[in-house]
Amino acid sequence: MSRALIIGAGGVAGVVVHKCCQNSEVFEEICIASRTVSKCDALKAQVEAKGYKTKVTTASVDADNTEEVIALINSYKPQIVINVALPYQDLTIMEACLATKVDYLDTANYEPKDTAKFEYSWQWAYRERFEKAGITAVLGCGFDPGVTGVFSAYALKHYFDEIHTLDILDANAGDHGYPFATNFNPEINIREITAPGSYFENGEFHETEALEIKRVYNFPEIGSKDMYLLHHEEMESLALNLPGIKKIRFFMTFSERYITHLRVLENVGMTSIEPINFEGQQIIPLQFLKAVLPDPASLGPRTKGKTNIGCIYTGIKDGKEVKYYVYNVCDHEECYREVGSQAISYTTGVPAMIGAMMVLTGKWKKAGVHNVEEFDPDPFMDKLNECGLPWKESFTPDMVE
Repeated sequence: MSRALIIGAGGVAGVVVHKCCQNSEVFEEICIASRTVSKCDALKAQVEAKGYKTKVTTASVDADNTEEVIALINSYKPQIVINVALPYQDLTIMEACLATKVDYLDTANYEPKDTAKFEYSWQWAYRERFEKAGITAVLGCGFDPGVTGVFSAYALKHYFDEIHTLDILDANAGDHGYPFATNFNPEINIREITAPGSYFENGEFHETEALEIKRVYNFPEIGSKDMYLLHHEEMESLALNLPGIKKIRFFMTFSERYITHLRVLENVGMTSIEPINFEGQQIIPLQFLKAVLPDPASLGPRTKGKTNIGCIYTGIKDGKEVKYYVYNVCDHEECYREVGSQAISYTTGVPAMIGAMMVLTGKWKKAGVHNVEEFDPDPFMDKLNECGLPWKESFTPDMVE
């Protein structure tokens, strides 16, 4: 019998819960845990109304408190903890998994609350401890990071002897009708976008100003979009795990309206994570902004359009140059009809469920701390097609200049 503990009750957690219940032959029991147990109970009610076979329970837990997480794990006794809480809580949950010898999976790398810094060093430091404990930690198993790493392992396994360049392109052509809103946690989203950008080239990372580099790309099924170079954590692991890699870039699309709103908010200090004194209380402007922006979980019924996330590779196979583009197109309205969420949560939640399935079924069971591209991509790629994120490929892609 497989039990999974799902920590978090936001939009991504909702998708994970639905998808686990759709695969009850693997996920026979799940527990949804969060600081706000009413959100967990609401998710439980949603899936139980659909008549799935998976047994669902709920619990209250403060994921900032390792001892609370340990107590919950010892009480529920899961085989894996699926962490879809906040990136700030990755280390406390990993500590709890070590203490209880339970496998771990997350969708985003750890970042400290007081610094907008995105890197794997804190979690990679756990490699030896997880290996000695005989348990598996899978890092960054959303879409990007996540599926982009699986795509890379698949490309290397089937089409390349060496990959030389990789461009990761993340496009959202959805329209939610608000003048300004973020598609996932506003605090995490805005920290990511306003941080300096970077790209990997010739063995080292090069930093850019935030949103300094812009390109235009004609995406299959959604058309021409403005996209901006960002720093993204999967570049760090892919730079280590792709033999022969010379250059990696990550681009994400934003509309002119979104960029204008963001620059205004940044200029007036609302994106700052430095505490300020307001009427005798210490507040963080970005956390206040998060409180007044639309909740991403509420965007599902409003959002129309599609996303396109994929990877373009160049390299060699048998001495010949190869170009390869693999991507997924996801429809916001179809996601909402299926699981009650928009496509951004869907494209993160489905891979998290698949990754947990890979661990529980032994396909990705390997002691230590690992990024997704370190595992066999084939069973994961098959499940993407089966579980709602079918992928397409091209050997004649338009290249990014």
